[in-house]
Amino acid sequence: MITFSHFDKEDWPDISEIYQEGINTKMATFETQLPDWSQWDQTHIQRCRIKALKNGIIIGWAALSPISKREVYKGVAEVSIYISKSFRHQKIGTHLLHTLIEESKKEGFWTLQANIFSINTASIRLHQKAGFRVVGIREKIARLDGEWYDNTLLEKRHN
Repeated sequence: MITFSHFDKEDWPDISEIYQEGINTKMATFETQLPDWSQWDQTHIQRCRIKALKNGIIIGWAALSPISKREVYKGVAEVSIYISKSFRHQKIGTHLLHTLIEESKKEGFWTLQANIFSINTASIRLHQKAGFRVVGIREKIARLDGEWYDNTLLEKRHN
């Protein structure tokens, strides 16, 4: 059985291991080095951090980051979601994303965004199934290892 709950600093070793797996794919993030807890903690919203557990082991996580420090955008956040490579394609991402969406509603967010590598079609489909819509393609938005990548920008508005 898979359960979902909030995570904090004590979970960072397991969370960061899954994050490193995502970095290694070179299609989940432009990050090339794993941040330490302090760096990661400063850039993610504390009240919207969810871990997925199976038999007490963290197998995935999702969190929100603010898109701006401006007050008018306080209800808009960017989604990050990572599933351990050993547990992908088991609908864990679906349940984890839905849990994060519900948590974001409770916390007063009105729009969620996702910037996903356009080659990461599985993640794009996951977000679309959760009600996100494609709002555009950000062509050659950044480079990774000297290669330009496009990002698909998706958003979900809470009604």
